[in-house]
Amino acid sequence: MNWKLAARAEKMNPSVIREILKVTERPGIISLAGGLPSPKTFPISAFAEACAEVLHKDGQAALQYAASEGYGPLREAVAAMLPWPVDPAQVLITTGSQQGLDLIAKVLLDPASRVLVETPTYLGALQAFSPMEPEAVSVASDDEGVLVDDLKAKAKDARFVYLLPNFQNPTGRTMTESRRAAVSAATAEAGLPIVEDNPYGDLWFDEAPPLPLTARNPDGCIYLGSFSKVLAPGLRLGFLVAPKGIFPKLLQAKQAADLHSPSFNQRMVSEVMKEGFLGRHVPTIRALYKRQRDAMLAALEREMQGLGVSFNKPAGGMFLWLRLPEGLDAVALLPEAVERGVAFVPGTPFYAGAGDPRTLRLSFVTASAEEIGTAIAALADAVREQLAHRAAAEVQRQLAASAA
Repeated sequence: MNWKLAARAEKMNPSVIREILKVTERPGIISLAGGLPSPKTFPISAFAEACAEVLHKDGQAALQYAASEGYGPLREAVAAMLPWPVDPAQVLITTGSQQGLDLIAKVLLDPASRVLVETPTYLGALQAFSPMEPEAVSVASDDEGVLVDDLKAKAKDARFVYLLPNFQNPTGRTMTESRRAAVSAATAEAGLPIVEDNPYGDLWFDEAPPLPLTARNPDGCIYLGSFSKVLAPGLRLGFLVAPKGIFPKLLQAKQAADLHSPSFNQRMVSEVMKEGFLGRHVPTIRALYKRQRDAMLAALEREMQGLGVSFNKPAGGMFLWLRLPEGLDAVALLPEAVERGVAFVPGTPFYAGAGDPRTLRLSFVTASAEEIGTAIAALADAVREQLAHRAAAEVQRQLAASAA
């Protein structure tokens, strides 16, 4: 048979991260690559109890088809936990927050329409938007988030700007209060909608991040959240909160995609969330991740000294952003690192435009503190090797130039 692909299918590409994760399955590899929560944080006993309770109390309904909007009590619980007034009727339960990105792309993007993103941005969002064939435009960014002047300059005719203000994937940076206020004012003035993605906002270490952008202008934002990072990713449950004017179209896209997210999983999460469980559980995740972040920072300070490597200190979340010395390339470094038993994600796939080849993302949440120390030492050895190769190549170039 002669299968002819749709034009949008040509825009689909495999996830660079998923491909790298295949490498990490090799024995002896310490992975600092994946964005996977630590399985130590999964509340298995709580879910065992919730599973039994849901089946006992309402098993037939839990195993039946359900409303596309989501399970009513779970929608109410989501609305209640957000830090601004939210009508549960504005909450749509999704099959992971990744589906929320897909639904938004289907409803809001046409071929060649412009969508603004941070520099760099979440790779999964670029993948979700890509089949709709938009023009993804990078907005200049610094350690506090997008630069407001560049955002204003690029806002005209853009469908929306996609932002991750809290502990961003991939950089781990957090948008400051002053920057949030400026971004909110600028987008409101320009009539530019915001898609605010917040899967990591509860994973703060020392203090909670500032108020979400959506809380400042609910009618101008779609807000995405996830249960993957605070409960378990295998549930594939997330949610979005949308203005009432756009909600029906997102619901229709959801109906066409999968009818509804698993009703049994929704009821289990609703059951688990009763009586303030998240308030007791999430602090244990924060404490674990903070210890592991500190272990990575200490190892980087120790092992990378004098190598010209720079890195940030994320205040929460799961990721740290590292920049190699001038002349090195993270893609070229990866095989050298893997040979030494450590994997990471090169930074270039996270850019909508030309990426910085010297950047890479490190995850500190799945490896133990001891493994992190071993992995960072191996990574430093790979950097030294690359620097030695570069120095030798420069000597050869100078000799060749002198001979000429």
